[in-house]
Amino acid sequence: MEHQQRSAGRLSPSSDTEDMTMLLAPRLAYFAGVARTEHVTRAAQELEVPQSTLSRAMARLEQDLGVDLFARHGRTVSLTPAGRTFLTSVERALAEIRRAADEVRADADPTTGKVAFGFLHTMGAETVPGLLHAFRADHPRIRFSLVQNYGEAMIEKLRAGELDLCLTSPVPDAPDLVARRLDEQKLRLVVPADHPLATRRRIRLAEVADETFVTLEPGYGLRRITDDLCKEAGFKPRIAFEGEEAETLRGLVAAGLGVALLPPPAFPRPGVAELTVTAPRAAREIGVAWLEGHPDTPPVAAFKKFLLSRRGSLLT
Repeated sequence: MEHQQRSAGRLSPSSDTEDMTMLLAPRLAYFAGVARTEHVTRAAQELEVPQSTLSRAMARLEQDLGVDLFARHGRTVSLTPAGRTFLTSVERALAEIRRAADEVRADADPTTGKVAFGFLHTMGAETVPGLLHAFRADHPRIRFSLVQNYGEAMIEKLRAGELDLCLTSPVPDAPDLVARRLDEQKLRLVVPADHPLATRRRIRLAEVADETFVTLEPGYGLRRITDDLCKEAGFKPRIAFEGEEAETLRGLVAAGLGVALLPPPAFPRPGVAELTVTAPRAAREIGVAWLEGHPDTPPVAAFKKFLLSRRGSLLT
């Protein structure tokens, strides 16, 4: 009769798994406590809840599952075979919850927490290592999860909660983001070392309207800047190759496969000459972005403050 009454209150087979989880989750720690002590009164004392509350929670848990988890012997209880099976999974689930709680607390620790930080590929050789070195002089134990990607991909990772902050270009303008300009980086026209223009120091972009270009793929901020600058100079670039890395493009230029608009290299690259573009003004803004209204953990707040303090000197 008791089992029939419990069966009547159980969730139907068609109920969503999520609904079952919402019903069971608050009672799992109570169940584990009763299973461990095999005594409702002692479990209530350990869990610091009224005994009546604990008894009702266990009765409702059995009703929702439609299974007897305990055999009752006065004030003491023992697990049924179903209860022992259930306990094994419950203990695993509670251990995973404890692990997750420990992890998020550790990531938010002001001294040893973690920052998920994204940046452009072109900033990975010198700029970002220098920034991290300077920041960790005062915060030696803060950890970083580093992601190199192009601008639009990093913005999507910000929106997905996978990044706390990112250095990107162009500086994004979107209602769900906060962005601050930090610095500016001049772009150069890169030509093969044996190109007729290689002996020049300066050039107007319109002078290479008939050249073949190598560029980053669509979606990259530098590609958009290249297209915009060429348009401003009065032409649409003829593109022979599209890549994902600035240094790969330099290699293509060195091989004589085209010219490119690129930021300065971390180290001089043989086989190319780099010319200052006098018109139009060839530069890209570098900024830091984060989600509007997204609360910062102490380590993220500290690193954000540090980045903003580097305005105008980010690239030096």
